[in-house]
Amino acid sequence: MSPGCSAYEGTIESQSTDYGIAPDSIELRASPHRKNLTINGTKRGVASNTAVHELLECPVCMKVMYPPIQQCPNGHTLCSKCQLKIRCCPICRHELGNIRCLALERVAESLELPCKYQVVGCQDIFPYHGRLRHEQNCRFRPYNCPYAGAECHVSGDIPFLMAHLKSDHKVDMHDGSTFNHRYVKSNPQDVENATWMLTVFNCYGYQFCLHFEAFNLGTAPVYMAFIRFMGDDHDARKFTYTLEVGAHGRKLTWQGIPRSIRDSHTKVRDSMDGLIIQRNIALFFSGGNKQELKLKVAGRIWKEEA
Repeated sequence: MSPGCSAYEGTIESQSTDYGIAPDSIELRASPHRKNLTINGTKRGVASNTAVHELLECPVCMKVMYPPIQQCPNGHTLCSKCQLKIRCCPICRHELGNIRCLALERVAESLELPCKYQVVGCQDIFPYHGRLRHEQNCRFRPYNCPYAGAECHVSGDIPFLMAHLKSDHKVDMHDGSTFNHRYVKSNPQDVENATWMLTVFNCYGYQFCLHFEAFNLGTAPVYMAFIRFMGDDHDARKFTYTLEVGAHGRKLTWQGIPRSIRDSHTKVRDSMDGLIIQRNIALFFSGGNKQELKLKVAGRIWKEEA
């Protein structure tokens, strides 16, 4: 978390609860079986039998090549991205020029390839040019780490990210669908886009991330709290949550649907999809001389009936 996160303390009052995906570098080779079964416009099963699948693997990055496919004067191929990074052919060491392998590009257009996330559950195969578009939205693709206090490029399935958040980011983990979290900061004037707190809740067999942070909305410093769902949007829409802050007979409430962690922390924050508290109101709720933030954020998560 951002510098200063140790200045906060959290107290949780929880009630009731329960508790997949390879890295982006995965590339799959073709199975020696024929394609089969078509469902909803996409093919299910394995790709057609052809040795050309192996020829489409770039010898440098080991990923499937897409046009423009480059070749050296001796005919060895590589992808256009790798061609920009190296000067000599990785196979024969001949100096590279700027030669396209049009024949392989034409052959590739007739192929069908399995999704690269086949090893973690995706059984669809796609036309050569449609495969990449599918993989960008495949439900089996890995999730990015939801921690927002630093640039973290770790990705993986949910169980892996849970262990990562606990061991590497020291994130608090709690069981229960209700909570009462207390945020304390001695210098509330300092809101330099600082992410202050991430807490993970386990309930209904899923995990939810509670974010609380300070940032500048235009020139006005504000605090914001929102919940993200550790899973896809399809499952996130099964839940609703409320957040509430208040004191002295007044309160602010927010009710919404948790956003999937497929949506970045910044995207959720910039869309204002959460409870926004102006600093003067937050300090009013904190009481005292308005020189210290003491804010309680209460909330509840529940599952909508089908």
